[in-house]
Amino acid sequence: MCGRTACTLAPDELSRACVYTARGGRRLQPRWRDGDGDKYHVSYNKSPQSRSPVLLSRRHFDENAPVDECILASMRWGLIPSWFKENDPSKMQYSTNNCRSENILEKKSYKTPLLKGQRCVILADGFYEWQKTDKGKQPFFIYFPQTHPPKEKSETVCPPEDTSPALSEDGEAPAEWTGWRLLTMAGVFDCWTPPDGGEPLYTYTVITVDASPNLKSIHHRMPAILDGEKEVRMWLDFGEVKSLDTLKLLQSKDILTYHPVSTQVNNSRCDSPECLQPVDLSIQKKPKSTASSMMMANWLSSSPQLKKEDSCTNKKKEGQDGKMGAKRKATGLQQWLQGTNKTPKSE
Repeated sequence: MCGRTACTLAPDELSRACVYTARGGRRLQPRWRDGDGDKYHVSYNKSPQSRSPVLLSRRHFDENAPVDECILASMRWGLIPSWFKENDPSKMQYSTNNCRSENILEKKSYKTPLLKGQRCVILADGFYEWQKTDKGKQPFFIYFPQTHPPKEKSETVCPPEDTSPALSEDGEAPAEWTGWRLLTMAGVFDCWTPPDGGEPLYTYTVITVDASPNLKSIHHRMPAILDGEKEVRMWLDFGEVKSLDTLKLLQSKDILTYHPVSTQVNNSRCDSPECLQPVDLSIQKKPKSTASSMMMANWLSSSPQLKKEDSCTNKKKEGQDGKMGAKRKATGLQQWLQGTNKTPKSE
């Protein structure tokens, strides 16, 4: 299953991190759907019912848009089917946070949007999972291996010479992203409108598969990971790739790395860089260190620790203080993304 994630990139950073190749070799930077950039808020500990950034075809909102053109949107985690008859989505009597790939064609809630081509990619720095132990449950943070050290903001990598980059709003070609590689998880979404009227609500579910060999010791399930731009493009291109043909992408892939984190993350109110901080398991066997986990330990350890009361007791509900996440002092992973941390040690 997948019940907690982290996504700490600001809206503009998310857009830059999702630069993709469209038909004809053009490099495009997806823009946010109108107003959705303000609805999304950064979080080190994101739980269901909150909003998360998703990538999808722009044609879902504009029938005249090229089907291979992508757009970013902010959607609520936990799918509400379009046919749901209650006026309050919290009255759903079963969980739709995750959808098992094996049952996706057996459950009406998931089968209908899938066959309509309502496929999306959920974006995150990574996700949390809990391993059962004799002394309770130990949380781990799981993510793509990071293959390169951070670069200063002033340093950019130009798109390949054989492409024709599309211009951004400021008239410049989108630079290649050199920051944190986002985790790309397969999902389906739906649009629900309250029976008594009101604003349409877009929601999604994360598709899960059997855990890969290196993650089975932590949990028996994991999100369906889309590895690389080609798989992301296939999943989103509902105009060219039929839904039944995309099911082959929903495979267990042994491509992720992880490290143990503090049980502080167990409390969904705790929302600070400390949630991502690698910890030393002095009693339990420590997982094999990877270049990525050592890199993250270096990034986070170089940042000042936040006070516990700031981490756990002052987190406000989304909607009450929408700017809190964006205005929070940059620490840990955010400092790495801004190029303010020391260069990590090489392997």
